[in-house]
Amino acid sequence: MKVKDTMSKSLLCLAVFIIFLFASLFYTGTIDYRSSFSLFDSSTLSKPTPCYTESDLLKVYMYDLEMKYNTGLLKGSHYNAPAVTVETLPKWPYYTGLRKQHSVEYWMLASLLYGNDEAVRVLDPESADVFFVPFFSSLSYNTYYRHGNDSEVKFDDALQAEIADFLQKSEHWKRSSGRDHVIPMHHPNAFRRYREKDGKDRQQLKDMLSGQKDVVFEAAGISGKGVNESTNGMRSSKFCLHPAGDTPSSCRLFDAIVSHCVPVIVSDKIELPFEDELDYTKFSIFFSREEAKKEGYLLDQLRTFPKERWLEMWGYLKNITHHFEYQYPPKKGDAVNMIWRQVKHKLPAAKLDVHRNRRLKVPDWWR
Repeated sequence: MKVKDTMSKSLLCLAVFIIFLFASLFYTGTIDYRSSFSLFDSSTLSKPTPCYTESDLLKVYMYDLEMKYNTGLLKGSHYNAPAVTVETLPKWPYYTGLRKQHSVEYWMLASLLYGNDEAVRVLDPESADVFFVPFFSSLSYNTYYRHGNDSEVKFDDALQAEIADFLQKSEHWKRSSGRDHVIPMHHPNAFRRYREKDGKDRQQLKDMLSGQKDVVFEAAGISGKGVNESTNGMRSSKFCLHPAGDTPSSCRLFDAIVSHCVPVIVSDKIELPFEDELDYTKFSIFFSREEAKKEGYLLDQLRTFPKERWLEMWGYLKNITHHFEYQYPPKKGDAVNMIWRQVKHKLPAAKLDVHRNRRLKVPDWWR
């Protein structure tokens, strides 16, 4: 099977669908999250990985990739060294602009090195439930591709090709066609041959709502001033609009949640993170794309929204914010633990696909 065919089927089954939607959890730089995660110091880096014995932990085998594919990108372009360990794990730089928005790949890797409450790293691939591919595709794009230098663009393409070739040759990938592999792909252009964009509603809603009374619709930059303006704007607002972005789930939703601003979600087909555990109707308001585009309809609904109901939603937001925040070391119920738990919840369906395809003459006929 060709790499492209394998990747397009397999990644959508587990890796893209899980990581692509849940990886949006980390903020864009439009929100000041100084209380949202803990930067670690050198004393925590050397802390040994806890030894878990609980049978209900998700067992994850992490491929030992050289640092040029992941954390080496934090040390500078083209940096390389042997596979990262908990002792050699570099700090995540605080002021990194858009890179911080697309850093879920880093937090997932760090959680496996240090240990967390939902998943445990195993060294025997035969005992693994899932396989984690520590390729920082989003950071690679931000480092090499987006600056437009032809030689750097080719290097990013080369890293992608090397990972695809590596996986195609892996017996573990072949065994499941990648259905039990987790690959972080958060940036819309990471592994861009397998991604789709959808940001049409954003501009249309901006044109409709800009200038309306009690409405602030602005695009803040990623500078310190832009971050502060966006932070203050969301924290002082009752409702925060969340139209579709470049990906099925964008950062605005999570910016709103951690700002305790009731999200107003405009979408016909959005899969929300942790929805099997969180009831979004308790803290969010939903409009279809058609409803949102009706002249005056959305604003009329929000202006007449019951104050008591809004207070209930606001109070609920304060109780679930920690599920959308990253920590190092990881903390119970934080974002990275929630992601691993969701991976575990997806696992039975992935295994069913694997077992069915081993016996079927026509793969995936039921889809």
